[in-house]
Amino acid sequence: MHHSSLPTSSPTAPTASWLNSGRVVRLLEMVQDLIVISLCIGLFSFMVMQIREMVLSLLPPLDFQNVTSDILFLLIMVELFRLLVIYLQEHRVSIGVAVEVSIVSVLREIIVRGVLETPWSQVMASCAFLLVLGVLLIIRVWIPPTFEGIDPEQQISRRHRQRQVDTPEIPDTMPVHYVD
Repeated sequence: MHHSSLPTSSPTAPTASWLNSGRVVRLLEMVQDLIVISLCIGLFSFMVMQIREMVLSLLPPLDFQNVTSDILFLLIMVELFRLLVIYLQEHRVSIGVAVEVSIVSVLREIIVRGVLETPWSQVMASCAFLLVLGVLLIIRVWIPPTFEGIDPEQQISRRHRQRQVDTPEIPDTMPVHYVD
């Protein structure tokens, strides 16, 4: 008995091939990059305004707590900017930079409020959070030797870049196979 299967035409076939197209993915990545670029521009302009405020706060009478808060806030913004730039370059979020931003943010809050004025439960929670973040940084630093010197973050970045180069253009039509 001889069976042949004829191609079936379904209304979703063109839609499925359109959605699987590499062009759609590249378009979405481009839109995402534009969003990140606009975040970078906004963050940069906010940093410039923050520097202006910091310079004005250095004029007498000097409020040391306010100046310290402004400096730490500016450092947080610089780290966030660096995180966005790394994302634009490698299309990944750097765990190390994200942890560093979190550590500086917690320390800023503790310094601004003052340890003596903060309830002990919040101080203990902050200490526990900082301890966990510190362990994350240590683990991230010590992971490469366990993989014979391979940095997992660099490997992921390299794989992503290689995938972008190796991805062939996917045709809009799928081949039809006939079974005898």
